[in-house]
Amino acid sequence: MNAYLIVDVDDLLDHLEKIHLALDLHDVTTALINGATLASGLVSADELTAVAVADWTMQRSRPGRIGWNVQQIFVTNGFEPFNVPERAFAPDAIYINYFANHDEPIDELILVTTQENFASLAQRLNISPRGRVRVWGDTRLRFDNIIYQPLSTVLGIPTKTVAVYIDFENITIGLNEQGYIIDLDLLIESLTRQARAHGQIARMAAYAPWGQRGSLPPLVDSQGREISDEAPSRLALANIDPVFNLPGKNSADMRIAKDVLASSLGANSPDIFIIASGDRDFNDVFGALRSRGKQVVVWGIHGSTSRMLENNPSILLEYIDDFAQFQRHTNLGQIYEEAARGEDGEPIVFRPSQWSSVVLQCDILKARHPRSPLTVDDLTDHLIEVHTVVSPARGEELLHQAKGLGLIDISPDGIVTLNPRHSITIATRLIRDRIIHRVTNTLEVRNWEYVNYGFLLKGLAMDIDLAIPGLNVDDNWRSEWIDALVREGLLVRELVPHPSNPEDLVPVIRLPDPQSLPAPDDIAPPEDMMQQASQEVIEDMMRRIVVSVEQFTSFRGFAWCPLGSLHKRLRPYDPNTVFQQVIEILTQQDAVRIDEYENPQSVYRTKGISLNYDSPVVQNYLAERDEFVRVLLDLYQEHIPITKNAIQEHIPITDDVLNTWVSIMELENILNPVPGHQDLYSLFRTHHTVIRVAEKFGYQKVEEETEE
Repeated sequence: MNAYLIVDVDDLLDHLEKIHLALDLHDVTTALINGATLASGLVSADELTAVAVADWTMQRSRPGRIGWNVQQIFVTNGFEPFNVPERAFAPDAIYINYFANHDEPIDELILVTTQENFASLAQRLNISPRGRVRVWGDTRLRFDNIIYQPLSTVLGIPTKTVAVYIDFENITIGLNEQGYIIDLDLLIESLTRQARAHGQIARMAAYAPWGQRGSLPPLVDSQGREISDEAPSRLALANIDPVFNLPGKNSADMRIAKDVLASSLGANSPDIFIIASGDRDFNDVFGALRSRGKQVVVWGIHGSTSRMLENNPSILLEYIDDFAQFQRHTNLGQIYEEAARGEDGEPIVFRPSQWSSVVLQCDILKARHPRSPLTVDDLTDHLIEVHTVVSPARGEELLHQAKGLGLIDISPDGIVTLNPRHSITIATRLIRDRIIHRVTNTLEVRNWEYVNYGFLLKGLAMDIDLAIPGLNVDDNWRSEWIDALVREGLLVRELVPHPSNPEDLVPVIRLPDPQSLPAPDDIAPPEDMMQQASQEVIEDMMRRIVVSVEQFTSFRGFAWCPLGSLHKRLRPYDPNTVFQQVIEILTQQDAVRIDEYENPQSVYRTKGISLNYDSPVVQNYLAERDEFVRVLLDLYQEHIPITKNAIQEHIPITDDVLNTWVSIMELENILNPVPGHQDLYSLFRTHHTVIRVAEKFGYQKVEEETEE
C-alpha cells in the first residue's frame, strides 16, 4: 500500500502556539505517526512514508525555539525532513521531489495543514480509485473529495475551556511559609502552563490587595531582586487579570466565590474551574459548581492546604510546589550575587525594594537607640509602623528572607545585625545619603523652606558620587528613590501653590522634623559620609563665581545676578554639589549676599547673588583676574602667540591655576581657541572686561582686533 503522511511543520507549530497549547512535541509527532498508520490500515508505521516539511533554516532561528531540536524530534519519530525555504513553492517542491517520477498511484495521502496552498498538492497527485485524501487541521478547506478531520481529535487535544481564580495572597504566603523563594516570573509561567494542560484558557484572575505595601511576602525575579510592586503589571502582561480586594482572609474568598458562581452560569461558561487556594471556605462553591456539571480543580501548597480539601473526593487537587520548581530561602543570597551583573556584564539597575527598606529602617532604629541591641520584635514592630509590612507574620517572613539573602544576621536570642558590606546595604546608604545631602544643602544655601521636585531631579542627575553603573540611570530611577525615602520617613513630600499660578499645585520636598530622626552616635551623618571636595576644587569654583557675577553685573549695570542662571552657567564645572558648598562659604566670609530681588521681567521676586566689593576674597580674585588679562594684553601688544606656555613665562602660576584661568577666560569669551591649532588662543580685544583692565593699567588704545 502506498501511503504518505506530509506535515506542514511551520504551520503546525504556529497553530499550536496560537491556541496556547504547550504540548510535548514528541507526543505530537508520535500521535501523528500512529494516527496515520491506523487511518491507512497499515500493519506497521514502517510502511508509511512520513515527511516533515519546513523551512528548517528558519526553525533554527525562531525566538524561543531550538530549531535543530525540532528537526531531531521529527527524525527520531520516523519523519524524513524536507527543507523548503519558500512556502509559496512548497507544493511544487514536494511534488517534484516525491511524486514526479513515480507512476504508482497513491492509496492514502494525509496532509497536516491549515493552509489551502499547501493542501492544493492533493489536486496534482495520482490517487488510486479507492484512494483517500485526508486533511488534518482545525480549518476546513474548500476542496472536493477530501476527508477533513480536526487536528484536536487526532492529537487528543483537550477542547474544554478553563477558568482560573488565584487567591494570590493565600498561595504566596503558603509558599513562603514552606520556605520557598517566590520567583514571580516562574510562578506566573508555571500557573499558566498547568492551566493549559487542562484545556484552553478562558480567563485567569489573581486576587490580592494590590498596591498595599507589605501585604504580600517578598516576590523576586530570577535574579533575586525584590519586585513586589511590579506584580500587577507582570501578571497583566501574562493575561492574568490582577483583581483588587481589601486586605484580610475573607475579603479575597468572598470576591472569588462571587466571581466563580457568576461565571459558571450560562451556556458558554467554562467547563473547568481551577481555584488556587488552600482554604476550606470554598466547599460550598465547589458543591455549586459540581451541581452545574463543572469540573473542579484546586491548586494548593503542601503543608498549607486544608485537610478537608485533601480528603474531598469530588475535586482534583494539585500542588503548586509540585509543578513549579521553586528554590529555598537559603539559596537567595547566592542567586542575588550570581545575578548581580546582567548578561552583558553590566550591573543590573538597583531600585528601591523591601530589602532597601530593611536597611533604612535598621539604620533609623539604630540611630534612635544607638546603645541598645536591635531585636527582631523591635524591627518587626517598626516595619509595621512605617507600613513596610502589614502584620508581624509578614515582618518575620521579610526578615527571614533578608537573612537568607545575607543582608542581616539574626542571633539565636533574636538580635538583628545589619551586614554593612552587603551590596544592597552599600548602595542603599549611598543613595540615601546623596539625596538627603542635596536636599539639606539646597535648603541651607538658598534659605528655602522646601526644594522643588523637578529641581531636585536635575540636581541629582549631576551628582558625580552617583555616577556608578546601575545607579542614577534616568529621572524615573531618581523619582523612585525620592519616593522611597518619603515612604521611609526620611523626606516629606507636599503640594504647594505654583508661584505663577496659585491654583496649580506642584510637588516639593522638605526634611522631616529634626526630632523625628535623631542623629545616631555610631552612624555618621550623610554629609560626613560623602567625600569632601578638595580645596583646589573649591577655590576653582570660588574664582568662577566671583568673576562671573562681576562680569554680569558690570556689563549690564545691575547690582545682582540671578542665582539660578549663574548655577546653570557654571554647571559643567560643578562636580557634585560644589557650587552650593562654595556659595555657602562665600556667604559665611561675607564675600557675597544671597537675597530676593525685584525682577523687572516677572511679578515675582528672584533669588539673586551680589558681590561685596569690600571683601578681601572678592578683591583678591578680581585682582588675579585683572593680572591675568594684563598678561594677555602684553602678549597681544608684543605680537607673541597666546599659548599656555607663553602665559606661564609672564606670570608665575601653577598648571592647575593656569588651566582654571584659561577656562574662565574661554567661558567669559575673553579668549577663544583658534580653529585648527592646539593651545593657541585669540584675544577679544574689545571685550568689556579687557577694555576696563587696559584702562586700569594705562594701555594705549588699540584698533579693534579679534585674533592673533
